[in-house]
Amino acid sequence: MTDTLGAPQFLRGSFFRAAIVMVPLLLLLGGLSARLSGSTTDNGWYQTLTLPSLQPPGPVFGIAWSVLYTLIALAFAFAWATRPAPHRRLALGLFLLGFAINLTWSPVFFRLHMITVALGIIAVMFIVAVATTFAFGRVNRLAAWLMLPYLVWLCFAGALNARILLLNPNADALQMGV
Repeated sequence: MTDTLGAPQFLRGSFFRAAIVMVPLLLLLGGLSARLSGSTTDNGWYQTLTLPSLQPPGPVFGIAWSVLYTLIALAFAFAWATRPAPHRRLALGLFLLGFAINLTWSPVFFRLHMITVALGIIAVMFIVAVATTFAFGRVNRLAAWLMLPYLVWLCFAGALNARILLLNPNADALQMGV
């Protein structure tokens, strides 16, 4: 399973199987997290917030996350299909940890109204995503490159989250003593 120089081999069939599972799975889980958290225009608490001037319209978030979940699922599939690669298990484990953390943001922000905690979650998501990107880079460079839009978006989302906190300090459930 390695080439003549001992480099990891990319297995096309493994990539397609992983992509066929991971893309719909990430889209489904991400969409469910958002939907069950009330992250829509129907969220009365969210509608009362003062939002930053750079806040995109609601539908942009759904489109952006759909693209990002697809890209990071493909990154996972590329790393999965590169065998035997040193540190592959670590890279895949970091990815799964980061995605699990990602799924917590919407419930914490939209359902629990914990803006400060949500900002902390984004910070942890970013750190884990950076670690994942570097780990993917050691396994499959394309997998690492596919993570870059996600890293950029996490920076933007973190800035929006921080600005919402600054504009609405009394809307944070922690500040309200909840």
